[in-house]
Amino acid sequence: MLRGDRIVLRARAESDVAVLHSELYDDVATRSRADSRPWKPMSAGSVASPYAVTEPNNETACFSVAEIASDELVGEALLWGIDTHSRAANVGISLRPSFRGRGFGTEVLRVLCRYGFATRGLHRLQLDTLADNAAMRAVAVRVGFRAEGVLREAAWVDGRFVDSMVFGLLVTESNPHVANPSEDQRGGDAPVARTSL
Repeated sequence: MLRGDRIVLRARAESDVAVLHSELYDDVATRSRADSRPWKPMSAGSVASPYAVTEPNNETACFSVAEIASDELVGEALLWGIDTHSRAANVGISLRPSFRGRGFGTEVLRVLCRYGFATRGLHRLQLDTLADNAAMRAVAVRVGFRAEGVLREAAWVDGRFVDSMVFGLLVTESNPHVANPSEDQRGGDAPVARTSL
């Protein structure tokens, strides 16, 4: 389990699947903006559900996000496209509607980056979002990501092409508190990588 001030990133539980599927996948308009693949109807119990509990693998790390105070499910976070040779990965977060706009996104992304840099030993993290997603762009910048480019009309959303943006964060650019959790979280004087977020 990965701990922030208000949230934890933990392994996905079967009980998370129906909630995530209902609030994040079945909202067609939002899901269509969050995934480059076309939305198609599927049940929460389908093995094809993006929230299905799967075995860990080297290419993806999927987490459920829970609020510490209430243990309520906040959303999901993932590293995907993990390239162990180039030590790079993509990051993604998605929050349930009732948790948006409350500062959780910034904390979730910081904890996810700490995991990518300090635990997985990655060098570069990439975040892709639609250019009109002001909230995600602001979270990325607060965490330390740099805008690297605009991909013109690269995403098909709601019957039209829209621009997407690429943000990148290198381990050497991140803030020390991201990779250096408090002593109680890392167990005393255990060595950790120096990063900054």
